[in-house]
Amino acid sequence: MLELAKTYNAKEIEDKIYKLWEKSGFFNPNKLPRTYKKPFTIIMPPTNANGSLHAGHGLVLTIEDIMIRYKRMRGYKTLWLPGLDHAGFETQVVYERQLEKEGRSRFTMKPGDLYQEIMEFTMRNKKNIEDQTKKIGSSCDWSREKFTLDADIIKTVYSTFKKLYNDGLVYRGRRIVHWCPKHQTSLSDLETIDKKQTDKLYYLQYGPFTIATARPETKFGDKYVVMHPDDKRYKDYKHGQKIELEWINGKVTATVIKDKAIDMSFGTGVMTITPWHDAVDFDIAERHSLDKEQIIDFQGRLLPIAGEFAGMKIGEARPKIVEKLQAKGLLVKIDENYTHVVKTCYKCGALIEPQIKDQWFVKMKPLAEPAIEAIKKNKIRFIPAHYKKISLHWLQNIIDWNISRQIVWGIPIPAKICDSCGAGIVDIENKISACHKCNGSVRKETDTFDTWFSSGQWPFAALGYPSSKDYKTFYPTQVMETAGEIIFFWVCRMIMLGLYVSKKIPFENVYLHGLVLDAKGQKMSKSRGNVINPLDLTEKYGTDAFRIGMVVGNTPGTSLALNEDRIRGYKNFANKIWNASRFVLMNVKDYKPGTRVVLNQKQKKTLADFKKEVKEIEKLMDSFKFYIAAEKIYHYFWHTFCDNIIEENKTKLSGTAKERRASQYLLLEILSSSLKILHPFMPLITEEIYQQLPLKNKKKTLMIEQWPQ
Repeated sequence: MLELAKTYNAKEIEDKIYKLWEKSGFFNPNKLPRTYKKPFTIIMPPTNANGSLHAGHGLVLTIEDIMIRYKRMRGYKTLWLPGLDHAGFETQVVYERQLEKEGRSRFTMKPGDLYQEIMEFTMRNKKNIEDQTKKIGSSCDWSREKFTLDADIIKTVYSTFKKLYNDGLVYRGRRIVHWCPKHQTSLSDLETIDKKQTDKLYYLQYGPFTIATARPETKFGDKYVVMHPDDKRYKDYKHGQKIELEWINGKVTATVIKDKAIDMSFGTGVMTITPWHDAVDFDIAERHSLDKEQIIDFQGRLLPIAGEFAGMKIGEARPKIVEKLQAKGLLVKIDENYTHVVKTCYKCGALIEPQIKDQWFVKMKPLAEPAIEAIKKNKIRFIPAHYKKISLHWLQNIIDWNISRQIVWGIPIPAKICDSCGAGIVDIENKISACHKCNGSVRKETDTFDTWFSSGQWPFAALGYPSSKDYKTFYPTQVMETAGEIIFFWVCRMIMLGLYVSKKIPFENVYLHGLVLDAKGQKMSKSRGNVINPLDLTEKYGTDAFRIGMVVGNTPGTSLALNEDRIRGYKNFANKIWNASRFVLMNVKDYKPGTRVVLNQKQKKTLADFKKEVKEIEKLMDSFKFYIAAEKIYHYFWHTFCDNIIEENKTKLSGTAKERRASQYLLLEILSSSLKILHPFMPLITEEIYQQLPLKNKKKTLMIEQWPQ
């Protein structure tokens, strides 16, 4: 037995203890004692390998490590599989910012060169994040670490894509998509942000009709005027009727279309449609087999159909177009305060320009149905419970998923495109040389998968589906712990793809934590300059103080305001643990484990009360109420053990040999068991103290000690 230093110094012990754990091999479930048989698995949400960890990652790692350490001490064969995500579009956006600072652009680079540069950038970040993850005390199995660009992961992703294609659930269609003019890629519905905006609403004379629009620049090709079939104001106009009228650049022939999609209460109840640049207009055009004409190019400039405005950016052209409309007597009035919702790119904030483009889509309704059934039957438990209702609502109203991205960085879509008929043909083996529909020549698809398509397969792909021993042992997993804000991006897609591919739910429980906010309750962002690096806090106050400070009182699904004083306060708790342990160790130097002791009635009650406390904490841990369990442990150790039990036994330590042995036994029993229940929350300090305890049948590390009974 060694003596503890007079003061607790986290820096001196943390790296040493982590190396002890790595050397023990117990992060690997295969190296745990043979009695550890029942699997308990968490697949780590793969961190985007494009930067450093932030406070939110610190919370994720802490909560997941608490679960794993607790279950390991309960005798489970625990696997916590770490991983990192290439993060497709997000990583390319980060790298593009770096290129801009260097005066370069991805659009002037060869795709292969850009890919290689981003790969090197990602690998540097990957190593950095791995080191940071270890600094949080994470007991994950590094021998099984996965990366979303690993060859076996890509193989699984391709296999799923082919299966979806063969089952008629993947198609390449000329559909309207969310287009980001800045990043030159399409985005899925979830990758756009709805933003409330006040613009001018222009009322224009379109033949005998007055139409209202906030986007006069899209109106050059409008040749269909649409009204609700039940609108009595326009009962004299017949579906298909032709009307000659003067428009922006001369005379046009307009066709009357009657469609129930029209909102009779908006504007004048009649509108022209621009099917190429509006999703509602596109759907109307599809229903009635109408022409669709592009007005704005993919760079956000007007095309030749706009006449003298061709080549202009929208912002530049709009006032000039309005001026021309006014000069022709076609401007009726302007509403200066029209509030409406526009879609923006979630990464750069640029206005989304709807465009028609050939893209790969997944039919989602057939995938959603089994997921809805599983959730309704409570095969998957949501914590907090209200996310069940939120998930079901989204799944029941799901739309097809655009999985194409016009970026270099990511998993290439394994397909060929026919130059003659435009068909998309899945070709994993890269063997197809002619179109199976028209026998035309084919070229290689250049788009990549949406990163959520690959990460949506993460639980079974990371475990080596379908034939590996790990997949057979550890799948389905027990917990998926992640942020509530990506419930649709990721969690629901994992449920759908997991059920589709493996025929099993991918996880039994979904634990959703809230956002980590700054001390003022604001969302952290680089632009605000309020991003908190968890390693800054662990460096100042110790990893254990950071970990328990992130958990106490942190209810699932709610946001946590991270005040540095909060972490500082738990450093004081770490000091308290150290000093109390040091006192006990100093007073048990002559204690012999296994020696017979006789406790008095008060000591027996103290021990019985402690066991009740442990049982309550155990129930809280099993109910995923770590935020309450941590608080109970904190209060018991500080206020009951330190303030009362140690104080009550100080005189007895100086009493008769019998009294001394009884007090030594009691203090050592409660201290050692307290270290065990503290261990999932504060693993480093508890391991260091445990290594000094004079215990019978002591384990190699506290990590595999049995949870107190």
